[in-house]
Amino acid sequence: MSELSKLYQFRFKEADRVGKIAIWKTICDYYLQDKIGHDKVVLDLASGYGEFSQNISASRQIAVDLNPDARAMLPEHVEFHNLSATQFSSAVGENSVDVVFTSNFLEHLLTKPDLDLVFAEVLKVLKPGGRFVVLGPNIKYVGQDYWDFYDHYLPLSHLSLEEGLIQSGFEVAEIIPRFLPYSTRSALPQTSLLIAAYLKLPFAWKFLGKQFLITGRKPD
Repeated sequence: MSELSKLYQFRFKEADRVGKIAIWKTICDYYLQDKIGHDKVVLDLASGYGEFSQNISASRQIAVDLNPDARAMLPEHVEFHNLSATQFSSAVGENSVDVVFTSNFLEHLLTKPDLDLVFAEVLKVLKPGGRFVVLGPNIKYVGQDYWDFYDHYLPLSHLSLEEGLIQSGFEVAEIIPRFLPYSTRSALPQTSLLIAAYLKLPFAWKFLGKQFLITGRKPD
């Protein structure tokens, strides 16, 4: 078992995974599906246990993760690549993807040069006009709790990520500085009904939201 597998099995207990999948179903159904669009080629970057890929609809679904255990968590129709986020474009194909989505991943990179490599790979696989949708903890609002996870290395705010995207050649289409709470163990309501209500009340995001949602766009 790899070190990454050991860490994830410790952090994400089986019971917690079931709950997270239910939460992600509501997030996708009530918000992300419309943002991603329908009948798109969608790539789940650093797919983890597949909460997003299990709950999003697409004409073609691709997942990339360094942890080989991730394959077992994905539906059979999802095309899986057990690769680093800094080296996946040749396997996926350049100019072949409409939307790349990643959640709670960029903070695990060791350095900003590593992040630049990820940006470059994403740009390669996106079609012209394709989008890069990034969900992640906002150091501006999370504060010291950011460091409660052993493998968090790279602190990012919505402002620093915006600059990084622009520097790498993206256009920034949308910035939501405060979207979801920091984790599923935080103040986010846990029932589908309450989560759906939260997603429909953006004013509540300003009080509970500690993760940004940023959309970059590959120029035409």
